[in-house]
Amino acid sequence: MSSRPRRVFTRDFKLDVCRRLARGETRIVFLCREQGLCRSVVERWVQAYARDGDEAFRDGPTANGEHPAERSLRAAEERIAALEAALGRASLELDLLRRAVEKGGSRPRSGAT
Repeated sequence: MSSRPRRVFTRDFKLDVCRRLARGETRIVFLCREQGLCRSVVERWVQAYARDGDEAFRDGPTANGEHPAERSLRAAEERIAALEAALGRASLELDLLRRAVEKGGSRPRSGAT
């Protein structure tokens, strides 16, 4: 049994579908057939739109198809990369300072004023 990949719809697409249905431009049966959508999915969208209006689907993908979870993951990965780079620089600086101390280059001289 083959499973189809899950499709992700943008917030704008969902709002457009709900608005067309709310204005009576089309019926749900025709819209589902035209767009290749499952009726139960569209009915869920319509319920969310009836409940939240234009504020519906705020937690869905953005216009470029990026989901907020993907955006958060990308931000976390960027933060990790920045921290790893800072850690690498700090490690190099510590290594340099250790070598300088081992060579006696930065020890204070006794009796110096």
